[in-house]
Amino acid sequence: MNRTFAFATALAAGLTSAAGVAQTAGTQAPAAASTAPSTQAAPAPVAPHAVPAKIALIEYEQAAAATNEGQRALQDLQKKYDPKKNQLQALAAEVDTLKKQLQAAPATMTEQERATKLRAIDAKEKQLQRDGEDAQNAYGADLQASVGAVAKKLGPVVIKYVQDNGYTMLIDNTGQQGGMSVLWTLPGTDISQAVVDAYNASSGVAAPVPSAPSATTRPHAATTPSTAPKAAAPKQ
Repeated sequence: MNRTFAFATALAAGLTSAAGVAQTAGTQAPAAASTAPSTQAAPAPVAPHAVPAKIALIEYEQAAAATNEGQRALQDLQKKYDPKKNQLQALAAEVDTLKKQLQAAPATMTEQERATKLRAIDAKEKQLQRDGEDAQNAYGADLQASVGAVAKKLGPVVIKYVQDNGYTMLIDNTGQQGGMSVLWTLPGTDISQAVVDAYNASSGVAAPVPSAPSATTRPHAATTPSTAPKAAAPKQ
């Protein structure tokens, strides 16, 4: 999933606005200077005021999925794909049964009969693979759309939180391949859970009722984002 979506847009808009104000202040025309030569020494240059950095970390994709709205979306998605999951499991069981029947076949089975059963098993396995891949692709697309819709609304909440709390930099610590890896942070800098709490409070969406435990897994479970932000790195 592209974790920049509306978050990057909102962040850029907020920073652009702040930068525009600073640029306007810095480019105002200076007061007209006297044309008469001056014998006074030029004042010593003033060192720019250093703004102490205050860095906030967030696991943006996980935070979006961890909100009450995100959790509800994931539950709805699981219900949507339960019939397909059951269908795939039934097909897998059928293939397993056919293989066991072939293994237990009497020695009197002709080569033609054996070849017919092998072709039937091969056809079922190919169907299972195709259907499984189709289900994974569909689930992944729906997952991206569901969590992405929440993530778009989460962006302004993130920007407001970092501005209200005086942060000067925000880092997405989701752990995307090739992205930034944070090895050590001061305590209290990971704002993921705080942002989730703020979004839940502003959205008015109640926490979903936990689903009944299931002995089976849903299709393409590997693509499901974590439902809770990871803990910050241990203090040194």
